[in-house]
Amino acid sequence: MEKLKPIPGYSPPRGPVILAIMDGIGIGRHEDGDMVRLAATPTLDWLARNSLTTRLKAHGTAVGMPSDKDMGNSEVGHNAIGCGRVFDQGAALVNKAIAEGTLFAGPVWKSLVANVVRNDSTLHLIGLLSDGNVHSHIDHLEALLAEAARSGVKQARVHVLIDGRDVPSTSALEYVDRLEDYLGDLNAGKGVDYAIADGGGRMQITMDRYEADWEMVARGWRMYTRGEGRGFASCRDAIATHREENPGVLDQDLPAFIIVREGQPLGVIRDNDSVICFNFRGDRAIEISKAFEADDFNHFDRAPRPKVEYAGMMQYDGDALIPTRFLVEPPGIDRTMGEYLVHAGVRQMAISETQKFGHVTYFFNGNRTGRFDDALEAYIEVPSDRVPFEERPWMKAAEITDAVVAAIRKGEHRFIRLNFANGDMVGHTGILPAVRIAVETVDLCLARIVKAVREAGGVLVASADHGNSDDMFERDKKTGEVIIDPDSGAIKTKTSHSLNPVPVHIYDPGGKVPLRLNESDALSISSLAATCLTLLGFEPPGDYSPSIVETA
Repeated sequence: MEKLKPIPGYSPPRGPVILAIMDGIGIGRHEDGDMVRLAATPTLDWLARNSLTTRLKAHGTAVGMPSDKDMGNSEVGHNAIGCGRVFDQGAALVNKAIAEGTLFAGPVWKSLVANVVRNDSTLHLIGLLSDGNVHSHIDHLEALLAEAARSGVKQARVHVLIDGRDVPSTSALEYVDRLEDYLGDLNAGKGVDYAIADGGGRMQITMDRYEADWEMVARGWRMYTRGEGRGFASCRDAIATHREENPGVLDQDLPAFIIVREGQPLGVIRDNDSVICFNFRGDRAIEISKAFEADDFNHFDRAPRPKVEYAGMMQYDGDALIPTRFLVEPPGIDRTMGEYLVHAGVRQMAISETQKFGHVTYFFNGNRTGRFDDALEAYIEVPSDRVPFEERPWMKAAEITDAVVAAIRKGEHRFIRLNFANGDMVGHTGILPAVRIAVETVDLCLARIVKAVREAGGVLVASADHGNSDDMFERDKKTGEVIIDPDSGAIKTKTSHSLNPVPVHIYDPGGKVPLRLNESDALSISSLAATCLTLLGFEPPGDYSPSIVETA
């Protein structure tokens, strides 16, 4: 790769450039339900008045999603921020592979189907059941099922992970009913036996990430391979019963359940079956993929471990090759900002707590595990607490800040990137008082970083990967009016990301860096890479999204 060139006549700041990613803190369109606006944020308010400030697009086509109706998320957000360009992401790639038929013409799909047909066994599909388009899409699941029926697969079982996080918090039955109707039509029209086998909330089973809680994966595994769990006659019955027994429970927190037919679990995975994880996003699909594939595995007891053919919708970790077989090629992201800086000899530091550590490392580096250069890069993971986020909304922001401030003062790194997870992870809970505390925590910690940057003569770039806490009420898509829960009479809280832009504040405390704002109205979070390179004194690569600032 080509080396970065210095900007002629430009003198970089004396101290480091700090990129602070305030996860899930966007710019809301409505005053009510905007916990960023309602929170006490003196630091962000001060930065808005005393720095170069604008807003950036963080959703839809601006970050590689299929359409502008699609929300951004932390994975594609950190991809875009880290590589400085926009690549078609998982949802768009899968849509294309299905529409053009390349998915079904590929050797992995053909092998999975042939295995089931040859052995008269079962095709299992595990994934998130919704149209959130962040981890999966129900359209993709239906396309897989339809092609399986056309290809001679007589028996299929769907292991549903209930969402309520990327979609309205209690919308599960909308997707369950749709899937049940779809399966019924396939069964009647094709003479097959396709059914939902089991399920549970995405924050209870299977979809752990960054090895924060392997027991989540173990609960899913025992359900899939042993048929362990509370039995119900149908998925609808299971959800309705859990809601009745625990009023107010969110879909993402629904306990695991199995469907029983004639006294037996309906969908236990057995030898010679084929298994597909139909999630396209990687972070919450890696661990269940390891459970199916890895021979060296000590995270929980897998016995009995069925001998199956396994594949992911995509390859979730390109460096570790997890899984080894997949249906759709992931985006080929190269020449990230981190790699360019290593080749320029720039010392870097990346830090977050466990919940977002992979985002400032793996996703930031273009879905690449590990450092580019051990001597030039320091990666620091602060272990997250294993408690509900609404019970500890400050999370590990203080500990991250401690390390960042210490690193600024030590002066060993010219570029430091960090992620405060609070606005996103607590925003997903829908617990408004906790969300407000989460936002205020980030603001408080940011104040300490501002002070340290001022003392060191550095430059701070404070922005976000997408919105969340800025849009906490469900609204009618046509009128924009808030939606009232008919049972409680209260406003329905929203737990998914927003479609809102995010702020960016570029603070040069010394005022010695000759910069002006780029007046383009097409700026997105992919412009943050060129911005940081510019501040460090390098000309950004020609194909990078334009910098937010220009040298005077």
